[in-house]
Amino acid sequence: MKHLYIHIPFCHRRCAYCDFNTYANVGDRIEAYVVALCAELRLLAETIMPAPPASAEAAGLRPTIFLGGGTPTMLALGQMERVLEAARLIVPLDGAEVSSEANPGTVLGRDYLRGLHQLGVNRLSMGVQSLHDPTLRILGRIHTADEARRSYAEAREAGFDNINLDFIFGLPGQDQAQWESTLDEIVTWDVDHFSLYSLILEEQSPLYAQVTAGRVSIPDDDATATMYECAMDRFAAANYVQYEISNFARQEEIRESKILPDIPSRACHHNLAYWLNSDYLAAGAGAYGHITSGGAPHRYSDTLTIDAYIAAVTTGHRPLAEIIPLSVADIRAETMMMGLRLNVGVGDDHFAARCGATLTDVYGPQIAELIGQSLIERVPGRIRLTPRGRMFGNQVFLRFL
Repeated sequence: MKHLYIHIPFCHRRCAYCDFNTYANVGDRIEAYVVALCAELRLLAETIMPAPPASAEAAGLRPTIFLGGGTPTMLALGQMERVLEAARLIVPLDGAEVSSEANPGTVLGRDYLRGLHQLGVNRLSMGVQSLHDPTLRILGRIHTADEARRSYAEAREAGFDNINLDFIFGLPGQDQAQWESTLDEIVTWDVDHFSLYSLILEEQSPLYAQVTAGRVSIPDDDATATMYECAMDRFAAANYVQYEISNFARQEEIRESKILPDIPSRACHHNLAYWLNSDYLAAGAGAYGHITSGGAPHRYSDTLTIDAYIAAVTTGHRPLAEIIPLSVADIRAETMMMGLRLNVGVGDDHFAARCGATLTDVYGPQIAELIGQSLIERVPGRIRLTPRGRMFGNQVFLRFL
C-alpha cells in the first residue's frame, strides 16, 4: 500500500464552519488516543496489502502519509514520533511525501517545527484561511493574521521546503477588495502550494445557524465566483500552476507522466492519489479507507468518537464502524468525479486501466451532452473541464452517477 491517511481529531476549539470529526477540550485523551492509533496501525500492517491499481503506479506517485484532523500539531513530538514509527510499518518514510496539517495557533515555534521536520515530516499544510483578524474571529480561528505570518516564517527557518497554505473565500463580510489584498500579499511569500476553498455552509455548523438567522452575511454566488476567477488570474501571473479545481502549485518543473501530464513538481502526491481514485488505507477515529484491489472492492470507516475508538482498539481488533461495498459502476463514477477535478482531466488510458472499459463505451452519451454544453472538452487522449465547467463542477460530476 502506497498511501496512508491518519486522523488526529483534537482541536483547541472547533471552528464555526467546521463539521469534521473533531473534538475540543479533550486534551486529556490525547495520550490514550495515540496508544490506540499506534495499535491500529500495527493491525493494519499485519493485514495483506493489495497491490496499487496499475493506473496509479503508472502516474509515478510517491508513497504518501498524510496526518490530518483536527490539529495534528497538538501532539507532542514524542507522540508524533510514535505515530510515525507505527506508520512506517505500512508506508516506509524513506522517499515518501509525509504531510502534516498544522494550525498557526498551535504550532509551537521553531523548536517544535524543527523537531517535526527531523521526524520525517517533509510537507506542512497550514490552515491560515484569512489574513483579516475580524473574519478570523467570526470563523472561530485561534490565530491572528500576524501569528500566521510568523508561523509560516518559522516553518521555513525550521527547514520545511514544501509548505501549503489553506485559504477560504466567500467568507462573512469579505468583499472583493479585501480578497484582492490577501492575494496580493500571499503571492509574494514564495509559498510552494496553495489550496483555496469556497466557503461551504455545513448545516450542523454554528456558522450555518448564524447565517440563516441573519446575524452574519456572506457574499452571494456571483461575488464568490468573481473571487475565484480573480484568484486564478493572480496565481497564474505569479507563476503558479492550477492543477486542480482548488489547488495551485509553484512552477518549478513539470513531471513527466503519461497518466498525469503537466503536473507541477510541488503538487500534493497524497491528494493526487485521491483524484486518481487510487487505493489508500486510513487510521484514526472516523477515518475512511478505500481498497479496490486484492479482493472485494470497498470503502471502510473507523469508529467515530474518541472513546469508542479507543475501546474498540483495546479489544485487539480493528475499530471498524462500516464497510461499504463498491460496485464496478461506483468505481467508474468515482474515477470520473475525482479525476475531472484535475485540470488535465481524465485520460483514456487511465480510465481503461482503472475501470476495465473505455470512456466512450461507459459514458459516451454524457460526454457528448457535456461537450455540447461547453462544460467539458476533449483533447488528445483525455477529457477535461472547460473554464466554464470549473464553475459548475458539481453539476458536471452528477452526470456520471
